[in-house]
Amino acid sequence: MKIITTLASIFLLIFTWCWVDFKLGHKRNMKQVTNIKYPPRKSDMTVFTSGKILFDDFMKEIKLAQDSIHILFYIVKNDKFSKEFLKLLQTKAEAGVEVRLLVDRIGSKNISRESIQELKKSGVHFSFSFKPKLPFLFYSIQKRNHRKITVIDGRIGYLGGFNIGKEYINQGEKLNPWRDYHVKITGEGVKDLQEVFLSDWVHDTNEDYRGTPAYFPTLVPGTQAHQVIVTNGSHLEQTLTRLIQQAEKKIIIGTPYFIPSQTLFQELRSALARKVSVTVIVPEISDHALVKEASFPYFRVLLKEGAAILQFQRGFYHSKVILIDDIICDVGTANFDKRSLFLNSEINCLIFDRAFIEDVKKELAVDIAESKPLSRDSLSSTNVVRTAKESLASILSPFL
Repeated sequence: MKIITTLASIFLLIFTWCWVDFKLGHKRNMKQVTNIKYPPRKSDMTVFTSGKILFDDFMKEIKLAQDSIHILFYIVKNDKFSKEFLKLLQTKAEAGVEVRLLVDRIGSKNISRESIQELKKSGVHFSFSFKPKLPFLFYSIQKRNHRKITVIDGRIGYLGGFNIGKEYINQGEKLNPWRDYHVKITGEGVKDLQEVFLSDWVHDTNEDYRGTPAYFPTLVPGTQAHQVIVTNGSHLEQTLTRLIQQAEKKIIIGTPYFIPSQTLFQELRSALARKVSVTVIVPEISDHALVKEASFPYFRVLLKEGAAILQFQRGFYHSKVILIDDIICDVGTANFDKRSLFLNSEINCLIFDRAFIEDVKKELAVDIAESKPLSRDSLSSTNVVRTAKESLASILSPFL
């Protein structure tokens, strides 16, 4: 009995420390955080939903780079595809191109020390994001740089949901094929991506190159209107709230994880009440424990009030896309969940161009055709295991 009491006391002490650490760390972050909403830009953009097609284009542009390659990914694996990617960066650095690679400490934890040493030996500048820091150690461990940004020669940019690993090119054992959205940008918007990358770089390395003219060449405006939105654990909720509030006819949300804040949940309910069509596309299979169960309480209410919840059937659905009335499209790195809203560093792009939106609509039509509706009955049946998982998921939802 004494052992049990001691263990319970230790658990309570650890839980209390984590809770206080997280709350105080979050409070400090809110005082220090900078969120950037860049002005509307004009660029030329292409949307990719196939990793194979995206990375064929991506690698081709890297091979053609003449001056600089700046890359930030949340995940770089340690598999064959990842090693080929890293080897290409080494080759470009050895040829005299400046190469900087920034990866998230947790997301890219599988990169081997040998690979990092080889990168640095070849002249690649490498760093991890968000190293754990005192005094709020637990909070700092929860922080993630979830952005995916590439800028080549200051003239070509990429952002979206794909990372570096074999599953992203449909070579995974389980999550296959992989469905995602990624955008290639040429034109004015590239300088915004460059600024975000360099700001993240100085945050993690204390090396400030934001004033370097060579990284910001004169860019010819494109034809497609868009706006880059950068968030660091705050203000994303406000951006998504405004999008939902202006919807008059329809809202389509594609996301791998649907764990909204109470504010966004109520906004979706309000949209349904004013007869706006709401469709949410999620994967049927999940890549993380409890994320499906965390969404079920929200789905029960939304289904009852008229929303369509669709479960993607052909592989894993990792898309981060929102369409409002066929006039605004959001593609980026943020999931529709609390972690992206209140913890992660994210980058999204609001697109206002009709031609681009038509391309996204075609891709969403494919998503919908390859999904099946989730029924109210399937969530209302008695299931003790599911209920227990939902309760645990509710507690852990800020971290899922």
